[in-house]
Amino acid sequence: MESNLPVGIFDSGIGGLTVAKAIHDILPSESLLYFGDTAHLPYGDKSPELLQKYALEIVEFLLQKKVKAVVIACNTASAVAYDFLKQKYPDLILFEVIQPAVQEAIQYTKNQRIGVIGTKTTIFSHIYLKKILDLLPTAFVIEKATPLLVPMIEEGWIRDKVSKEIIEAYLSDTGFLHIDTLILGCTHYPLIRTEVEHYFEVNALQKVHVVDSAIAVSKKVRDFFSKSNLHSNKLKGNLTFFVTDLTPSFQDTANLFFGQNITLQKIQL
Repeated sequence: MESNLPVGIFDSGIGGLTVAKAIHDILPSESLLYFGDTAHLPYGDKSPELLQKYALEIVEFLLQKKVKAVVIACNTASAVAYDFLKQKYPDLILFEVIQPAVQEAIQYTKNQRIGVIGTKTTIFSHIYLKKILDLLPTAFVIEKATPLLVPMIEEGWIRDKVSKEIIEAYLSDTGFLHIDTLILGCTHYPLIRTEVEHYFEVNALQKVHVVDSAIAVSKKVRDFFSKSNLHSNKLKGNLTFFVTDLTPSFQDTANLFFGQNITLQKIQL
């Protein structure tokens, strides 16, 4: 495997940019090829079969571009398409965002009460519940679907009255009162991490550690590349972005995240 090949990253929209930015920050020498399936967002309300179809088409495209690894930068796609893709491409170096977040949550929890928020598809799959209990059978896990958060973030309603009220409406669920760890089970959610942390600072009975799956998976990629001698030897990696639909919110967020004018290449699979 050529170590200077790019890392492929995909998601439906701007959420996966949190993963791309985290990987870029921790591995600045790596070239990144980001695929935003903006024509089909959000993924959170799609059927598993349709998401597997989208994921397969995207991975085939990324492999044509000769990536050395693929990161599924979406919790919903990770939940329903990771095993499917591993079966299709057993030799592909493939990362998903769920297991790294679960491992961090288990590392941090003291009272073994862990909360998870995510899209309907992710939450109803109970994948976080299963993976947490596999590693920590005595854990108490509260899962909550928070479907309004993704369109809220995609609309740019962040750190305003709208986002504050929606976040409070979800997190005021009394099941969250006793948790000491919360997993942001969607890669959009790190964009509102500050607001989530502020809510718990004001309302929780104890300090709550908020797990950002973007940071967790970026560390996983770094550690794997170190172990496998796959780190790029470039001084600075290149950033390439493909989208299935050009949207102003994606363009603005990409520019903001990476501190430069990002060129988006529109393609049709």
